[in-house]
Amino acid sequence: MEIFYLDSHSYVELCDLLKLQGWCESGAAAKTVIAEGLVEVDSQVETRKRCKIVAGKVVAFNGESVRVEE
Repeated sequence: MEIFYLDSHSYVELCDLLKLQGWCESGAAAKTVIAEGLVEVDSQVETRKRCKIVAGKVVAFNGESVRVEE
């Protein structure tokens, strides 16, 4: 499992996290896979494209996962 650091931010939007991790090439692609129910946050399907991902959350997509830390 990879670690994503928020640095000085309090959250990252789900669609942005998919782009920053390199799991999607664009914001449009990220929004599409989220809308299709292919992304999980803490083992639950998440369909809100701009869902705020805070420290402690685990996001999974396409067999990969990342834990968000401060």
